[in-house]
Amino acid sequence: MRYPLIVFDWDGTLMDSTVGITIAIQEAARDLGLPVPDRERASHVIGMGLQDALHGAVPDLPPDRYPAYVEAYRRHFRARQDAMELFPGVREMLEELKASGRRLAVATGKSRRGLEHQFELTGLGELFAASRCADETKPKPHPAMLLELMDELAVQRHELLMIGDTSHDLGMAQSAGVDAIAVGYGAHTIESLSAWNPRASVSSVAELRSWLAKNA
Repeated sequence: MRYPLIVFDWDGTLMDSTVGITIAIQEAARDLGLPVPDRERASHVIGMGLQDALHGAVPDLPPDRYPAYVEAYRRHFRARQDAMELFPGVREMLEELKASGRRLAVATGKSRRGLEHQFELTGLGELFAASRCADETKPKPHPAMLLELMDELAVQRHELLMIGDTSHDLGMAQSAGVDAIAVGYGAHTIESLSAWNPRASVSSVAELRSWLAKNA
C-alpha cells in the first residue's frame, strides 16, 4: 500500500456539519449584537482552532467579549450537533480502509471533548489509531498535528495521506510535507483548494472512496 496511514479531518470531511457550524457562528454574533459574518466568511474559518476561528469570523470582536462569544457559539452548536450525521458512505469507506490494513487517524479543529462526543455518537472511535485536536496542540494550518501523529504511529512523510475540505487542512499538509486530497463537498470550494496542489480533488464520498481504493 502507498499510504499506511490516512488522516482525516472531521467536520466537512467525515461529518456533514458545515451548515450547523456556520449558523452557530452567525447566531452567536447576533446574540451579542456583533456584526454577523456572511456565510462565506463564517464557513471559511471552519477547521481552525476555536479562538482563531471566531476571531476570523468577527475580527472586530473586543477581547473582553471573547468568552461570551465562545459560550454563545458553543450553546448554538450543541443545540445542533446531535442532529448532524456522517456523509453517506463514510462509515463503509472507513471500515474498508481499516480492513485493508491501513491505520486511520483524525486531525481536527474540534476540542478533545467535542471529538470524543462525536466518536460516541457515531461509534467510529474504535476505527482510529490516533487523533489530534486543536486544544491539545497547535491548531491548523500549523503542521504540529500531523508531525505528532507521524511520531506517535512511527510513519514517514511519504507514508501519510491527509484528507480534508479546507485550505487549513491542505496548508497543514503542505507544511508537514505530506500528500493531501481535497474534498469539495465541505466548507471550501474545489477551486479555492486547488491552489494548494493536492494530489487529487474529489466532489463526493463515493469519488473519494473510489480514488482511495485505486491509488492509496
